[in-house]
Amino acid sequence: MSSALEGATPGFLVWRLSMKWRVAVDRALAPLGLTHAQYALVASLYGMHRAGRRPSQRQLADHTGLEALYVSKLARALEAAGLLERTRDPRDPRAVRLALTEQGRDVTRRAIEVVQGLMHQLLEPLGGLDGARTGEFARELTALLDVPLVPPPDHEHNPDHKHEHEHDHEHEKEQS
Repeated sequence: MSSALEGATPGFLVWRLSMKWRVAVDRALAPLGLTHAQYALVASLYGMHRAGRRPSQRQLADHTGLEALYVSKLARALEAAGLLERTRDPRDPRAVRLALTEQGRDVTRRAIEVVQGLMHQLLEPLGGLDGARTGEFARELTALLDVPLVPPPDHEHNPDHKHEHEHDHEHEKEQS
């Protein structure tokens, strides 16, 4: 382990690894005109299309873990580049369905090959894509991703602020 990372918290290590991989994927996909975030969308759409699905922007946001507003922005940029089409869902006029164009499928196939090669390289220390340690690493990451996010406590229910809140009510009663 790098001496700069010794004693680092798991959260910091996950952050550093995600940034390292994001930069690596961005650089690898630049010749195809894609960013890592755009790749997450088109690769997900590609897989969903192969499974016979045409997701809404909301479904794609849920699948990728990206915010719906960000997915909408990325989808508009990919549509402008001719890689995907956005259409209103006839059953729900609020929903926008997404599908790759023929050009989008071609670019996505090439991008998947590039990223697969990069993943082989990045996962080599764990035995490569098919290595037992890589499988265990994926299971550990999945376990962390499966933990639901708990919303932060609001001010009123925070025990540290309870006495301040009670004091405010007492002050209001005094003024009545």
